Amino acid sequence: MTSARRQLIDANATPFYHVINRCVRRAFLCGEDKLTGRSYEHRRGWIVDKIKALSAIFCVDICAYAVMSNHYHLVLKIDVDKAKSLTQKDIISRWCQITKGHAVATKYMNGDALIEGERMLLDGLITEWHERLSSISWFMRCLNEEIARKANREDECKGAFWEGRFKSQALLDEQALLACMMYVDLNPIRAGIADSLQSSDFTSIQERINSLDSPNRSLAISTPQTDSATNQAHIPHKALVRFDGAAHLNEQAGIPFHFADYLELIDWTGRAIRLDKKGYIDNQRPKLLNELGIAPDAWLTSAKEFRRQYSGISGRWDSMCAFKKQHNSGKWCKGKASSEALHP
Repeated sequence: MTSARRQLIDANATPFYHVINRCVRRAFLCGEDKLTGRSYEHRRGWIVDKIKALSAIFCVDICAYAVMSNHYHLVLKIDVDKAKSLTQKDIISRWCQITKGHAVATKYMNGDALIEGERMLLDGLITEWHERLSSISWFMRCLNEEIARKANREDECKGAFWEGRFKSQALLDEQALLACMMYVDLNPIRAGIADSLQSSDFTSIQERINSLDSPNRSLAISTPQTDSATNQAHIPHKALVRFDGAAHLNEQAGIPFHFADYLELIDWTGRAIRLDKKGYIDNQRPKLLNELGIAPDAWLTSAKEFRRQYSGISGRWDSMCAFKKQHNSGKWCKGKASSEALHP
């Protein structure tokens, strides 16, 4: 039985979430169909472009992503402070970039006077739109609907493109965030379709590494361009969430690790996964594993199986149980042994 989204996503508990969505019938609708030889690789680019465009509108930031041939993973962060800072005009302007909005909102933005009934209507709309702009559910809805429409139009067909509603996991602490980002970034290597971080196409780690050589490539919001097919301006793209070093997770400013340490750990982890030798452990254990006290074997298992280790929550065991109880989603949590291995 599926759980209500409000039982799975709560920005007051944590701003960080892992979301996954898969193409219908697990078909190769975003990569290369080996049966027909037809390539859909460009659709993976659609997804990357769209999540960055939506991130510039929503108060939802991107920590990590991996777009595979038949599914994608995102690690998202709800920017609570940004949502609180939006003015009424900010809310209307952002929402009207993805929908037609409402005539009364257009009237207000044009500076025309509103009668009492229109003012009440607008206040209700602004409250509703404000909530949606910090909603992962609405972010995912806007993403999935557009990709499905474009793919169906290209295939000249109708019907479902995605298997169903997206799945999510709440990431309650630094260890959960780190393990999940590592799991997402290493998807192509784990699947055997890439042999290095640099060749892991359509992933956030490839983008971050590329930006080291070209700092302006992804560290700033891009300039809008015009789509010749629709004659509409593209929405500017927003940069990935930055690494904030030793900042605490609850400060919600960024990713609470140094990128150099993350890069060392993901390189070490990726090499171990590629070697795929039972018992293989490099003698030079990465700094982050030493600081967090995580055993190498437990870490490598997490890097390979994070999605299956937990259900809708990952973090310290007592925090996972408290989250479940608080959101009335049952008493049983999946992942006690895995949680304790990541939180020694």
